[in-house]
Amino acid sequence: MEKEKLREGYTTGACATAATKAALCALITGRKQTEATIMLPIGREVTFPIVSCEIEKDRASATVVKDGGDDPDVTHGASIVATVCWTEEGIHIDGGEGVGRATKPGLPIPVGEAAINPVPRQMMTDVARHLLTEHRLTCGVRIIISVPNGEEIAKKTLNARLGIVGGISILGTRGIVVPFSTSAYRASIVRALEVAVACGCDHVVVTTGGRSETYAMKQYPHLKEEAFIEMGDFVGFTLKQCKRLGIQTVSLVGMMGKFSKVAQGIMMVHSKSAPVDFQFLADVAKQAGAPIPLVEAVKQANTASQVGDMMYEAGYLSFFDLLCDYCCQHALREVNGGMIVETTLYTLKGQRLGRAVRNDGANEINRNWS
Repeated sequence: MEKEKLREGYTTGACATAATKAALCALITGRKQTEATIMLPIGREVTFPIVSCEIEKDRASATVVKDGGDDPDVTHGASIVATVCWTEEGIHIDGGEGVGRATKPGLPIPVGEAAINPVPRQMMTDVARHLLTEHRLTCGVRIIISVPNGEEIAKKTLNARLGIVGGISILGTRGIVVPFSTSAYRASIVRALEVAVACGCDHVVVTTGGRSETYAMKQYPHLKEEAFIEMGDFVGFTLKQCKRLGIQTVSLVGMMGKFSKVAQGIMMVHSKSAPVDFQFLADVAKQAGAPIPLVEAVKQANTASQVGDMMYEAGYLSFFDLLCDYCCQHALREVNGGMIVETTLYTLKGQRLGRAVRNDGANEINRNWS
């Protein structure tokens, strides 16, 4: 049976562009707009409903509600508001309430500017220029994009870590949001790494989630906040981006479930990407000196975390160091060497289980360290 086709959504940049067109049309014509049609960067024409349009003597505003499609992110349902007014010349774009502002280098926008990325800026500029030309106007226009409640929404994003404060970013290079696409998360990883490099970090710590990041920050208190990046399930992708950006040392910090897969060479560690290989874990247990009954018990385990508990309780701590070393080996193989890779394994409660370091073949395994 064929799966029902998933509905695409639209980026904040596309919504801001549609709102800009509606607001400027209202200002020029004096008529409230109920819809706005724009051309997306992918070459597709789309009509957006305008949920609110207000006209004053020298300004107008229009609102588009962001539709994330069948894969909505935290900005799904947010109101994207464009307010336009006349200026003597030029097209000026800025952010208002709920739109963040850049405070760190390494972003596609200069420090101090509103977090409205280059493609949405160009889309809004093109729409405004076309309307001014069409109506034979020689004056300029000022465009302010705001997002009511944007500051609260931004708390659920990586903006604070990236140095974007005060609200969300206006994003999008294609204009559409593809359902269940990993592109947005990958893009956030790249941006976070670029910010880290711009802030002078040659050592980054990549984690699989918020909890492991908390433990990592305690482990590496000397590193800047920008050096800590949540890679989620995208281990291989993150490692390759680190190599591309010339980062010298990458520290992987995580837990048994995902890192037992990395130790096998699996670089996309989503729960659906590959099952835990209990035969592999049993082999590592055997290498750690576990007796045959324990090795057999590992083969019959239900989860990787259960295996970790079994090995810890039995006192075979070298098991965790070996897993960490396998993670390092496969990480270096993934990027064809050229960097130092560390791996640290934690329990869910934050107890460190093992650690290993490798640099193109050389290795160091540390146990029982504080």
